[in-house]
Amino acid sequence: MTFSLSGFDLTAFVASTLAEDFGPDGRDVTSEAVIPADAIFDGVMDSRDDVTLAGLPIAVAFFRALDPDVAIELLHQDGDRVAAGTDILRIRGRARAMLTAERSALNTVQHLTGIATMTRAYVDAIDGTGATLLDTRKTIPGLRRLEKYATRMGGATNHRMGLWDAAMIKDNHVAVAGSVEEAVRRAVAAGVASIIVEVDRVDQIEPALSAGATHLLLDNMDVATLRGAVALVDGRVPTEASGGVTLETIRAKAQTGVTYISVGRLTQSAPAADIGLDFAYA
Repeated sequence: MTFSLSGFDLTAFVASTLAEDFGPDGRDVTSEAVIPADAIFDGVMDSRDDVTLAGLPIAVAFFRALDPDVAIELLHQDGDRVAAGTDILRIRGRARAMLTAERSALNTVQHLTGIATMTRAYVDAIDGTGATLLDTRKTIPGLRRLEKYATRMGGATNHRMGLWDAAMIKDNHVAVAGSVEEAVRRAVAAGVASIIVEVDRVDQIEPALSAGATHLLLDNMDVATLRGAVALVDGRVPTEASGGVTLETIRAKAQTGVTYISVGRLTQSAPAADIGLDFAYA
C-alpha cells in the first residue's frame, strides 16, 4: 500500500513519533517484559462511533515500520463513512511490534478520523446550497498537511496551505498599512497573484475590490449582512463567510449565496474518534 501526500514525509513522521515513545533507551519495556519474543497476535481495528475515516495508511505505516512482514487487510479506505461497530482493518504480526506501534497508530487514526467526521457533518449541513466548505490554518503545529488531508477526506476543500501560497490581508495588516486600499495596493505591486482580503464592514468592500482584491473574506457578518455583501460583490470575486460559524448556523450562511464558508473548528476543535484495536492470540 502506497501513501503519498505532497509536502509530507511519512517515513520521517513515523520515525519521530515512535522515537518519542521509545525515549532515550529506545525500548518498549512493557512489551519486552511481558510478551514472548516469538508471540504472534491477530488484531482488529474497529470504530465504536459512526465516523468518516482518515489516517488508515499512516496506521499501516506504523505497524510495518516495526514488523515489515506484518499481514494487513484493509476493510475500508480513507473517506469511507462507517457505522459504529464496523471493523476497519485486520493485522497479524509479531506481538511485541504490534503492541509497541498500537498507540501511535491509534492516536493518528483517532485524530484524523475525528477531523474527517466533523468535516463531513458540516459538508452535509450545506448540501445543495452551492457553497463550498473550506478549512483554515488553525492546525496543530507540525500536523497541518495531515489535518488538511483529513478535511479533504471529510469532503471539504483546502484553503491556503500556509503563508506562502496566497496573501490574506487581515485587520492587523490593514491597521499597519493604514487602509484596506493601501494594503491591497502593496500586495498587487508585489506581484501577488491571489489576494484574499478580510472585511468586517460592507463599506470596505468597494475599496478592496477597486484596489485589486481577488477574494473577499466576509468576517463575522450576520446572515442579513452577508446577503447584502454578496449582492454588492455581484460575482466579481469569490466570497467567503468566516468567523463563528457553527453546525447550527452554517446552512443559513451558505444560503446567502457565498462561494465559500471557512470553519476553523474542523482542525482546531474536532474530538478524537472512538476507534480501538483489539488483539487475540492466533
